[in-house]
Amino acid sequence: MEDSSYEIHNFTAGFDGALKSILVISEDGKVFQQIRESFRGKFPVDHVTRIEGGLESLKRKHHDFVFVDLPLLRASAPGNGYKGTLQPFWMAFPDVQVIVMTSPEGIREAVMAVKAGASNYLTYPINPEEMKYVMESINESLIVQSELDYFRDKFWVGDVQDIVTTRSPEMRKVFEKVRSVAPTKSTVLLLGETGTGKGVVARLIHQHSNRRNTRFISVHCGAIPDTLLESELFGHEKGAFTGAVRRQLGKFEIAKGGTIFLDEIGTITPSAQIKLLQVLQDGIFQRVGGEGTIEADVRVIAASNIDLKAMGEGGAFRKDLYYRLNVFPIEIPPLRERTEDIPLLIDQFLKKLNQSSAKEIKGVHPEVLKALERYGWPGNIRELENLIERAYIIESSSVLTPESFPGELFSEDPVPPVKLIHRSMTLADARQLGIEYAEKYYLKEILEENRGIIADTAKTAGITTRQISKLLRKYGLRKEDFKETGEKVRHRKAGTR
Repeated sequence: MEDSSYEIHNFTAGFDGALKSILVISEDGKVFQQIRESFRGKFPVDHVTRIEGGLESLKRKHHDFVFVDLPLLRASAPGNGYKGTLQPFWMAFPDVQVIVMTSPEGIREAVMAVKAGASNYLTYPINPEEMKYVMESINESLIVQSELDYFRDKFWVGDVQDIVTTRSPEMRKVFEKVRSVAPTKSTVLLLGETGTGKGVVARLIHQHSNRRNTRFISVHCGAIPDTLLESELFGHEKGAFTGAVRRQLGKFEIAKGGTIFLDEIGTITPSAQIKLLQVLQDGIFQRVGGEGTIEADVRVIAASNIDLKAMGEGGAFRKDLYYRLNVFPIEIPPLRERTEDIPLLIDQFLKKLNQSSAKEIKGVHPEVLKALERYGWPGNIRELENLIERAYIIESSSVLTPESFPGELFSEDPVPPVKLIHRSMTLADARQLGIEYAEKYYLKEILEENRGIIADTAKTAGITTRQISKLLRKYGLRKEDFKETGEKVRHRKAGTR
């Protein structure tokens, strides 16, 4: 044991630039002592006994590695599993490496935590040799990641670095796909809810393609009346219909040699679908009322906020067109699934607003940031940008304060679950969201009624005190917060009798 500990001590000498502090989250003081002794004072090792305490510690102090008991992580895991429990760690410090500690019987579950984003796992009892191996593997992966990040940064051209900077693993995958497909001629289908930034991604693809010096034509298909859609896309000949007093070139002709972005592609008419299929299949089209064929030298990027495959199954969208469009699909996650990017997005919006205004607003109040990260964002990035712009206009100080935002944003549950439910969810996900909302609301009510007394609260709920404590950890509630509010509720009820 002593020799292995010495090896770790020597090994960590190579971490001088990468490792500064370690945090242990464990109810077992012996685990903390074993980890601290393994590092022999080379680095500071802090200790807390609860997940909540660990998150608070991360907000106050930089920790590079967090060792956490799997049972504690499991107890605070919400309905969507370990990802939801791990995400607050990355919000507090984006580059933190989380190592799960478990008994041998819990290895299978520890692997699930690793799949959700944890860096690795250790088994009890803590073995310095195993810890050495885990630390080495993480260090190697960090070096590889930094090299990849360097080459990725070299790929991006122009002033797009702010756009492609992300803390979200899902958005990193999106930008990786953009890097792969941009230099090709392949048709791209962007999928995602309204306001997630599909237009921005389409422009990124064009800017990093071989057609970057040619036209980028954007068409919002849903905003064009059905009677004019074909003419708008493919052009028309003089006399093709009433009011066609001269020949008009369509967007496909204007975009020759460049890229055309077809937003809300699911709204186009059946006849327009046929013409678009001809473009993708044969590379040709005809103007409305014309007989001659025109070559379509254009790259197509389409976008949809609805399920085109399901539309095809229902007969509302041509299946053959869907498969032609779906050559290289890229799904863009909604903002509620990448809340770690909210501070980065706000910085972008403020930078743009400061450039066009005499004001100089440098950031947001911590209370505002906390509320924004808790909000459900049904309107996604577009809604966030609008909210920041509105607050910017109102604000008179150098930071965006709570007074410049809608008051309901700062309530405990700013968005009821019905507003968070969306079509991309499974029935199980939607049901779980409703259950969690009701469970938290009920728990707060009975905690108030019982002035935060755990035994009384458990009796009211018909469950054990241990189950109540577990629910408190799950929803981030503190019994102390309900003592005062419980007194007010009790006096109010007494006054009505």
